[in-house]
Amino acid sequence: METENFLAYAEKALDYGVMGILILMSIVTLWLFIERMMFYKSVRLDDYEHRDSLEMDLTDNIGIISAIGSNAPYIGLLGTVIGIMLTFYTMGDAGAVDPKKIMMGLALALKATAMGLVVAIPAIITYTILLRKVEKTLTTFDIAQDKKSK
Repeated sequence: METENFLAYAEKALDYGVMGILILMSIVTLWLFIERMMFYKSVRLDDYEHRDSLEMDLTDNIGIISAIGSNAPYIGLLGTVIGIMLTFYTMGDAGAVDPKKIMMGLALALKATAMGLVVAIPAIITYTILLRKVEKTLTTFDIAQDKKSK
């Protein structure tokens, strides 16, 4: 009875903990993407004298998106490993092997990895889009600077 309560608590902690972190990472990625796109639309190249200061402003916070894209699969994998451990613990505690319970436990564990990928793939796409926008803006700045110097 006590073991069942522990397992139920552990499964809820897995769902709310790992999935909550992944959802938070997804929200942060979306928020930063929107913020960066709004900034790129409002940036005025004439306000910058040096390319480096422009580049610092353009790349602000995109490293966070990259970190989210890189680490979300690992957080999902952590949730999967914990879920598989709970499944094996349940099997060992019951003393009997019930294929239905094993498959259900493994399927539920794998949802964390799937969620990690669902967060990571758009984050990496978002990062790539923003990086390309930075490159284009810096090139436009360089061309404008060359025209001024001539």
